[in-house]
Amino acid sequence: MKTIDQKQLYEYVENNISLFHQRRLDYVQSKVDLPKILKQKNPYLFRAKNVLTAQDLIKGFFDALLSSQEETLFGDFMEGLAIFVCDRVHGAKKSKLTGVDLEFEKDGAMYIVEIKAGWNWGNSSQLKQLRINFANAKKLLRANGIKKVVAVNGCCFGTDNKPDKGDYLKLCGRRFWELISNDTNLYKEIIEPIGHEAKQKNEEFLENYAQIINKLTLEFSQNFCTDGKINWEKLVEYNSGFEKITKK
Repeated sequence: MKTIDQKQLYEYVENNISLFHQRRLDYVQSKVDLPKILKQKNPYLFRAKNVLTAQDLIKGFFDALLSSQEETLFGDFMEGLAIFVCDRVHGAKKSKLTGVDLEFEKDGAMYIVEIKAGWNWGNSSQLKQLRINFANAKKLLRANGIKKVVAVNGCCFGTDNKPDKGDYLKLCGRRFWELISNDTNLYKEIIEPIGHEAKQKNEEFLENYAQIINKLTLEFSQNFCTDGKINWEKLVEYNSGFEKITKK
């Protein structure tokens, strides 16, 4: 039974994890626009949390934006890694079917997979669309003579102890990585190359992060603080008040 070559795995992860760190740094450096940050987050929440200093408020606003973006960027990396592994082991190909990320053959069946970073995704409408996409894909493949088609929602981390959803399988964490790699331990083995040079990359990131927080804090203090205190009324008015409508 074929498995992933460890040297190839390490090379892919080390090359592409650097791209994740660079994109994260690029995002931080591009989000130095205080007006945009103040418009996007909820000032009432931070007032309820009794945030008292300009720096804590700015960090809270900025970190909320950054966390969401990091999840997206790292999700892209993990999905790319999964596709790479499956290609090397099963000769998978990027699917042209709507809502399907890759296709590959295994144990006499055609697997069609939609990849998600984590297990806890999707509202009822998104799950309904997932089922529709899988049903349409199965119909097309069977029309082309493929008798056994297995639809999989593959999640790169997490667990789901009831993987059989009736019309598709939801395979999370170990189950997913084992499906695409034939290796029961791959989900643990990838943690080592992912951490390669993480300390160095994060030090560079944190240096730029601190510089941006200091800059934004100064700008915020000059515009939204009165006698050293956050002027919440002014901040809320800026965030949620009427804007003048200009006619073209």
